[in-house]
Amino acid sequence: MARGKKYNDAKAKIDRTKRYSFEEAVKLALDTAYAKFDESVDVAVVLGVDPRHADQMVRGSVVLPHGTGKSPRVVVFAKGDKAKEAEAAGADYVGAEDLIKKIQEGWLEFDKAVATPDMMPLVGRIGKILGPRGLMPSAKTGTVTWDVAKAVKDIKSGKIDFKVDRAGVVHAPVGRVSFGPEKILENLAAFFDAVLKAKPSGAKGQYIKSVTLSTTMGPGIKVDPADVKNLLEKYSRE
Repeated sequence: MARGKKYNDAKAKIDRTKRYSFEEAVKLALDTAYAKFDESVDVAVVLGVDPRHADQMVRGSVVLPHGTGKSPRVVVFAKGDKAKEAEAAGADYVGAEDLIKKIQEGWLEFDKAVATPDMMPLVGRIGKILGPRGLMPSAKTGTVTWDVAKAVKDIKSGKIDFKVDRAGVVHAPVGRVSFGPEKILENLAAFFDAVLKAKPSGAKGQYIKSVTLSTTMGPGIKVDPADVKNLLEKYSRE
């Protein structure tokens, strides 16, 4: 695939044989960002798991201390007082049968969905629409809950969900170029803390096998997996 001059110039500044520390990688990613918009900073982690086995599935969620730089649009499936709580918490759209019908008709202008447990039988009707898009509410990620206000506030303040794909890779956004290195490093620490806590009992051998950091338009920067320990010690807020 042909790349532009700016991409190639950025790539030339990266030592492809080196495994950088997180601090080095973040600084390099920000220094080589060249797009005219505020690029996203993303991390890809190859895990030592086989997601084909149920006891090796990795999924979870984490509230990034500095958010992702994006304000997600949140829909809530709820009725009565819970619908009012969701609206008061800042949900963009709240409804029940009417909202489900709207989605069945093709409306999908939202980024996250939350539902009260009693609504899930109805939400199941649109599972084939929401599921493939990663929008299906789930108790495992805290989006099927009676505490809809907390769920909405967490999502709005920077909560992200992560799930290992078929290749054993977890992808996640950890900020924007405009955040600067400190905020991105703190977000990375929160993310890796959550990934480590989500380690399945069936995982054997090395859990975090490789880490790559990149911006939206930039090349990947390989990070030393052993540096996760240092990252957590220095930047974790716990």
